Amino acid sequence: MSTLPVYRWRLAPDGYATRRQLRARNLRPGGQDVAAQLERPRRRGRPPLVAYLYRIDLALPVRPMTPARWAALAKANAARRRCPRCRRDAGYVIPPSLGMCTPCAFPEPSPELRSA
Repeated sequence: MSTLPVYRWRLAPDGYATRRQLRARNLRPGGQDVAAQLERPRRRGRPPLVAYLYRIDLALPVRPMTPARWAALAKANAARRRCPRCRRDAGYVIPPSLGMCTPCAFPEPSPELRSA
């Protein structure tokens, strides 16, 4: 088992890129293993920040979106907007912290309770 080469922050050689840098070039790792890693030191004894690097020459082009993939993405986003309690489209993505739309999470008190 070999260890990965480790480079300091901003000192990686040419030919390596992070996932985000690959995506900016319309590339993806394409199943290749991590080739190296960057480490950025932090203060007060905290562990360093780590970024994994992939070889650019082994990266593959990003797969194009097909009509079926666009439809699946639209369906998934619609499901994130539907309230599980009242079953209505909230008009926004339901916050995971609430798990339901805002009117269901914070119902208005009834008029009898307001006057008391």
